[in-house]
Amino acid sequence: MATHTVREFEGRVVLITGGARNIGRSMAATFAAGGACVAVNARTSRQDLEATAAAIAAAGGEALSCIADITDPHAVKRMVDAILDKWGRLDILVNNAVAHRFKPFDELTIDDWRATLSVTLDGAFHCIQACMPHLIRGGGGSIVNMGGAFGHIGSAGRAATATSKAGLAGLTRALASELAPHDINVNYVAPGPANTERDFAFQFDLKKIPMGRFAESSEIATLVKLLCSREGRYITGQTIHINGGLFMNN
Repeated sequence: MATHTVREFEGRVVLITGGARNIGRSMAATFAAGGACVAVNARTSRQDLEATAAAIAAAGGEALSCIADITDPHAVKRMVDAILDKWGRLDILVNNAVAHRFKPFDELTIDDWRATLSVTLDGAFHCIQACMPHLIRGGGGSIVNMGGAFGHIGSAGRAATATSKAGLAGLTRALASELAPHDINVNYVAPGPANTERDFAFQFDLKKIPMGRFAESSEIATLVKLLCSREGRYITGQTIHINGGLFMNN
């Protein structure tokens, strides 16, 4: 039986922050496989970022590596300008960058607090403000803010991360209302623990997850792709949990 590849994002341009590896890399590959041109961003992980772009190119897709500190609005503007110079448009933004500070609250410094919120919340703010005019000019598009289960169920030692992710959920709802007249849908995806590479020790009791396993990055990427597809554009202002039932049990 003959098969064919559906390239539903042909002619569309996607920017993914925090796209150098793990879930970000999987999302980049998923959009590229659907025909999108993909700009992948990281602040310092040049080697991982270039590996992600090279893998997309090797599979026949188009990718642009964007080293930029998203807490700096000028750096964000330069990044968006580079995307427009290369492809002439921007249709989808995925705010995936995050900073982690795992400390008991009484050991958390104001610098820890601000550094975490700066990446997750300020970074999303800068990226949305820089990208929004181009999504509107293109006739509509999608914004997906990547959160996390621990922003909703709470976890010791994650006060700054949980606060930043919860704030991102509020931003999502506000923007969904504001941008709906421009045919831009805005959603918040909250993954639970996933099988990813980590720079820190991580232990979690699988018994807390009804499905008994961590997510695969590809499963999360598939959900994000749906929200940005033609079929998913009527979904907006939602917090969507993808965690094998973890949130259901809390």
